[in-house]
Amino acid sequence: MRYKGLRRVFVHTAATGRSIGRLRAGPVAIPVALGRGGIRANKREGDGATPRGRYQLVRLWWRADRAPRPATKLPARRISPEMGWCEEPADRRYNKLIRIDPPAPGDRLWRNDHLYDFIIEIDHNTRPRVTGRGSAVFIHVARTGLAPTAGCIALPAVRLRLLLSRLSPRTRLIIE
Repeated sequence: MRYKGLRRVFVHTAATGRSIGRLRAGPVAIPVALGRGGIRANKREGDGATPRGRYQLVRLWWRADRAPRPATKLPARRISPEMGWCEEPADRRYNKLIRIDPPAPGDRLWRNDHLYDFIIEIDHNTRPRVTGRGSAVFIHVARTGLAPTAGCIALPAVRLRLLLSRLSPRTRLIIE
């Protein structure tokens, strides 16, 4: 599958269940995992829902120790062991990249599994950042069998790498 640049990528729930979806990238439809709570307009921290809306793609995060930098026009940053994402609504750094020491809570970007080998950060709940409206909503690598996520969109690594080659900061993600 060879992609050309995309202006919009659409995600919607599939007929098979609320945590399985379809990502449309031009003429290509890719099965994806959604949050266990399905797609919801009123996203809340911890509800397991994928937020409905229109989003910008901010940047790619990737594990350089596991794969070379993929071809993409998105800004890219390597993931390091101390990186995490703040999911604590009371923290002033809520829904932002943070440094995490080994025993500290938070969504670690450096994982033993391969789910975060490639992460596309989207601008959900960033401007303005609203406490409790959801954090760490990404596009990332799926678990086997497209098991539900905690609110992210996940797809097989091979498909994600191909999709990355067509994405740019001008691409809009529309979750319907």
